[in-house]
Amino acid sequence: MTKLKIKNNEVAFYAMGGLGEIGKNMYCVQFQDEIIVIDCGVLFPEDELLGVDYVIQNYDYLIENKDKIKGIFITHGHEDHIGGLPFFLQKVNAPIYAGPFAMSLIKGKLEEKHLLRNAELHEINEFDEVHFKKLWVSFFRTTHSIPDTLGVAVHTPQGTIVQTGDFKFDLTPVGNLPGPNLQQMAKLGDDGVLLLTSDSTNAERPEFTKSERWVDIHIRRIFERIKGRIIFASFASNVYRLREASDAAIAQGRKIAVFGRSMENAITAGQELKYLNIPKDSLIDQNEINNYPPEKVMIMCTGSQGEPMAALSRIANGTHRQITIQPDDTVVFSSNPIPGNTTSVNALINKLEESGANVIHGYVNNIHTSGHGGQVDEEFMLRLMKPKFFAPVHGEYRMQKIHTKLAEMTGVPKENSFVLANGDVLALTKDSCRVADHIDSVCDVYIDGRDAGDTVGNPEIRERRLLSEEGVVTAIAVVDLKDYQIVAGPDIVSRGFVYMHESQELIKAANHEVFWAILNTFKNHKHVDQRVLNRTIISRLQKLLYDRTGRRPVIIPMVTILNGNNRSENQHYRRPNNKKNQSYKNEHQKNHSHRKTQHHPKKKVTTKEKQLVTASENK
Repeated sequence: MTKLKIKNNEVAFYAMGGLGEIGKNMYCVQFQDEIIVIDCGVLFPEDELLGVDYVIQNYDYLIENKDKIKGIFITHGHEDHIGGLPFFLQKVNAPIYAGPFAMSLIKGKLEEKHLLRNAELHEINEFDEVHFKKLWVSFFRTTHSIPDTLGVAVHTPQGTIVQTGDFKFDLTPVGNLPGPNLQQMAKLGDDGVLLLTSDSTNAERPEFTKSERWVDIHIRRIFERIKGRIIFASFASNVYRLREASDAAIAQGRKIAVFGRSMENAITAGQELKYLNIPKDSLIDQNEINNYPPEKVMIMCTGSQGEPMAALSRIANGTHRQITIQPDDTVVFSSNPIPGNTTSVNALINKLEESGANVIHGYVNNIHTSGHGGQVDEEFMLRLMKPKFFAPVHGEYRMQKIHTKLAEMTGVPKENSFVLANGDVLALTKDSCRVADHIDSVCDVYIDGRDAGDTVGNPEIRERRLLSEEGVVTAIAVVDLKDYQIVAGPDIVSRGFVYMHESQELIKAANHEVFWAILNTFKNHKHVDQRVLNRTIISRLQKLLYDRTGRRPVIIPMVTILNGNNRSENQHYRRPNNKKNQSYKNEHQKNHSHRKTQHHPKKKVTTKEKQLVTASENK
């Protein structure tokens, strides 16, 4: 079992994910034999991670120490904070503590993975306390772009460690929903915060993030000007935004149709928890859209990030079964592209415009505000908490660095701030803080499928990238190891490397190269098997193709071996004498004069060999 290199009286803070990146949040507080886990999220892959569905944490350390884990405490229900739970629970069945809305989303995820029956779930609110033998946990209400967001305070024998979760100070939330509980935060600060770990996402923005109320006003104004059908796209989890759009549509007498599974789930959860107030007669079935005039319909759908399989992308591409773009349609993007999605979102907007829709998007139309606090929000949190030590989290390195400067401006000594990486272990006492260790197993795990076992590694990712950039060349042949003859082939098939009909000369040269590779393998190796043949073909074909094209495609030999088990282990190479092989050699000598002529004893040629010679000359 891996043990941290810390003293028995020290409290450890470390991150399995969420440092130097935006996503994959998972933070741990450990004291002796008790571990508190905060959040368990995923990271959505960048474009170069071909075929990867999710990026999650390596859980090896926590699996080894699973008996120490007292609970997983969830700050809110976004995917980068709860998306990893189904994968983690397949390895460690730890109790989960979450607010009402996050718990509703978690139950849906676990039920889908058939994990709900065995899960230990505890719904919490901002005033609850959860006590263990040596540690105890309390909460404080924050505001974000999703309901029921909580900060988490872990109380240890050495002091309190606070994780803010994602937050901004929205003092005027929509729908008269509760705002941030400043009194709870101030009390934690007055009682003493040993370490503050705080959201750094918007550390580069010198501003106070605008309230959702500001967006609500502009959405109502925009809807009043739209005469045709409205297609409203947003994050399904942004229930506040869904409330603003649905309230504005209902005020105009519009019926609402919902598309996208995640959007349907969010609407259902929001209705049950009273965060949404959509009358039943205002919601219509997807097939009823055409029963109403366009000015009386609003479609709420997923796909604001340009996801290719989301409802909005299928609408734009004309592949959606129920919706096609009409000339007077207005598509409202009530979100901004997250990093890495800008290109796909812009392409989607262009496609919608080409189809005749009017598209409204971006900050310029005042229909979006961030759920993360800017520099003013972050400074305000630092002032309320008054921490002795500070570690910025949930942000890329430059954001973390800026956040430490903000901490210094609010009274945290420069030497008391730590920019950590995933796996770094911060060891704390009442009066000290140091980077004491690093958990080597902490790294990215690529999920290509539905379960924690459906993973791919860096070698597979490199191969996929190579395939996408260079293509693949397959060399096909049939050989007989009893007589050491090439019975059929070799044939070359190119996919994504060169267009075969326009590259006949190169394909012919590759055929010759594989032919000679097989003959030389027969001649130079005492024992010939599949592995030896494949290695020789790959080596020679790679060199030829790189010399001719400057590219290195993936080479896949497909050599079928006949009579591979009939030959004696001590059998030596016997030079093939049929005219098929001789005709390849003669043609090869004409094209490659640098090769030495090889003479072979004459032998009576059979009818089958003549057919093979004719076939080879016609290639």
